[in-house]
Amino acid sequence: MSVTLSKLSLRNAKRQARDYLVYFVTMVLAAGLLYAFNGLVFSPEVEELSARLSNLPGMILAASVAAVLILGWLVSYTTGFMLSRRSRELGTYLLIGLETRQVARLFFLENLAVGGMALVPGILLGNLLFQVLRAILLALFGMPYRFSLAFSLKALGLTLVYFAAIYLFALQKSRRRLGRMKIYDLLYFDKQNEEAVLQTGHRRRWIFSASLALGIIGTGLLMMGKMPFGLLGAVCIILFLFGFFTSFASGVPAWFAKRPARKYQGQSLLIFRNLTAKLATMGVVMAIVSLLFTATLISEGTGMTFSAIFHNRMEKDAAFDLFISTEDETHLDRYLEEIQGNIPVVTAHRYAVRLGESDQVIRYLGEATDYYRCYDADAVIASSDYAALRSMKGWPPVALPQGHYLIHCEDYLADPLEGYQESLSLGGQSLAPAGIQQGRLNQNLRGANGHGFLLVVPDDLALALPVSHTVYAAVTEEPVSQAQFRALCLVREESSAMIHDTLKAKAIEESNAAVWTATTVFPLYYLALILTMAAATILTIQQLSESDRYRRQFQLLRKLGMDRREMGRALGRQFAIYYTMPALPSLLIGVAFLLDLGSMVEPGTLTGPYHPGIITAETMGLFFLIYLIYILMAYTTLKRNVLPEA
Repeated sequence: MSVTLSKLSLRNAKRQARDYLVYFVTMVLAAGLLYAFNGLVFSPEVEELSARLSNLPGMILAASVAAVLILGWLVSYTTGFMLSRRSRELGTYLLIGLETRQVARLFFLENLAVGGMALVPGILLGNLLFQVLRAILLALFGMPYRFSLAFSLKALGLTLVYFAAIYLFALQKSRRRLGRMKIYDLLYFDKQNEEAVLQTGHRRRWIFSASLALGIIGTGLLMMGKMPFGLLGAVCIILFLFGFFTSFASGVPAWFAKRPARKYQGQSLLIFRNLTAKLATMGVVMAIVSLLFTATLISEGTGMTFSAIFHNRMEKDAAFDLFISTEDETHLDRYLEEIQGNIPVVTAHRYAVRLGESDQVIRYLGEATDYYRCYDADAVIASSDYAALRSMKGWPPVALPQGHYLIHCEDYLADPLEGYQESLSLGGQSLAPAGIQQGRLNQNLRGANGHGFLLVVPDDLALALPVSHTVYAAVTEEPVSQAQFRALCLVREESSAMIHDTLKAKAIEESNAAVWTATTVFPLYYLALILTMAAATILTIQQLSESDRYRRQFQLLRKLGMDRREMGRALGRQFAIYYTMPALPSLLIGVAFLLDLGSMVEPGTLTGPYHPGIITAETMGLFFLIYLIYILMAYTTLKRNVLPEA
C-alpha cells in the first residue's frame, strides 16, 4: 500500500505542478533567490570585504528570514487552497477504503514532492543569480569579476533548511486539518465560502466611509516621517485595507441592485457577476494582497531612494582624490607631514574659503528655493584659487572680467541662480554678475567649497575678507587606500581641537557608498521581489482555479450567440478590474509615501535623475513590469483554457 501511495503522490504532484504552474514557477524563483543571497553570505568576496561589510551577512539573513515568513504564508495559503479544491477527490479516497491518516499522508507527500521539484531547478537558477549579484557587488567596490560556476555547500544547506521549514510547517498544518475532517466535510469543503463580514447595507456604508478616512489619515501619518506617527499610520493603513475590501466586496451587488439599468449595459452583468462572486469569497485575501503590494512599493521605493542618496552624496564629496579643510590653518601642516612620503600626489592646491560682507545670495536662495543655510555670509574664493581648482579638474579656464564676479554652483541651484542679477559689494567696490558655472567641486555643507554655491571674486578683494576655513585639495597617483585614510584620521584624533576638521577621499567615499548600497539596498530589493511574487501568485492561483466554471459559462454564452471576440473582451475587462483593485490603494499610498520620503532629504541631494518623482516613477515601472508578467501568464492560460474554439 505504501508503494501505491508513493506512486499516487508522485502522479498528483506532477499534476499539481502543471495545474498550478504559476505557483510552481514562483517557488522555483524563490528557491533561486534564497540560494543566491545565501551564497553572498558565504562567498569569499564578502569574507574579504568583511571589514567594510560587517553588517551585510546580518542584513541578508534578516531579509531572508522575512522572505521565509512570507513564503511560508504563501505555501500555507496555497496548500489550504489546494485542499479545498481537491476535497472531493480526497473524500473519494476515503469512500474507497483509505484511512484518514493515509489520505493526509498522501496530501502531505505530494505537496512535499512539489516543493522538492521546485527546489532542484531553483538551486540551478540560484547559482546563476548568485553570479549576477556577485558581479554587481564586486563592481560596486571596483574589484575584478571572474565567472566561476561552483556550488556553495553552506548556501545549499541553509537554503534546504529554509525550504524544509517553509514546507514542513505549512504541510503539517494541512495534515492535522485533514486528520480531523470526516468524509462529509471533505465532500462539501469546496462549497464553503468566506462568510460576508458585513451583512447590512447601513453598516457596510459606514465601514466603507470609515476605511477611506483611515486610509487618508494613515497615509498622512506615514508622511510625517516620525516613528510614533509612522507606527500609528501603519495601523490605520492596515485597517483601511481590510475595511475597504470587505465592505467593497459585499457592496457591489447592493450598488447594482439600486441601478438595474447599469447592470444590463454591455457586458456589465457578466463581468461584475464573476467579479463579485470572486470577491465575496476572498475579501480578506484581497486586503492581505493589497497590504503586501503596499509593503512592496515602500520597500522597493525606499531602496531606490537610499541608492540615489548614497550615490549623490558620494558624487558631492568625491570631487578630488583628497580633500582636507580646517578652521585652523596650522592643522594643515600636520596633515601634510603625514601625506609626504605616504601618499604620492600628482598635483595639489592650498587655498582659503572666505566669507563675504553679506549673505545676499543665501537670502535670495532661501526665498527662491528650499536652500539650507550653512554659513552666516556668502562663501567666497579668489579667482586665482578657482582657476587652480578648474585646472586640477581638467576643466577649461574661465576668464573673470574686471569689475565682475561669477558663481560656481551645484546643478540643482543653476536655474534659480540664472535669474540672479544683483551686484555684489566688496571692499567699497560694486561687482557685476558674470554668469554661473557648474560642476562637482565639493560644495556640500560646512567645511567645503561653500554649500551649494561659491562666489568667485578678484584676488585683491578676496584677500581682504575673513577666512572661514583653509582647504587642501589634491590629485593622487593612486586612489587613497583605507590604511592611508585611517592614518590621516589618526592625525585628526590626536587633538580634540581638530575633531571638526573635514577629511574626504574619493576612493573612501565611493567605498562607503558601496557599503551602504550593499547592506541596505540589496536586502530591500530582495524583500520587494519576494513580496511581489507572493502577492501576484495568490491572485493568479485564485483566478486560474476558476477555469472549469469559466469554461462552462463561456460554452453556454457561445450557445446563446456571444462570439469569441466579445468573450475575450469580457474576460480581459474582468482581468483588468480584478488585478487593478488590490494594486490601486497600494499605488496611492506608495506614491504619497515615496514623494514625502524624497522631500525629507536635504536640498540638492535628490535632483536630476535622482528626483523623487523620477524615483517614484521607476518604482512603479519596475513593480508593474513584474506584476504584468503574472497577469499575462494568467490571462494567456485562462483564455486558452476557457474560451471555446472559433
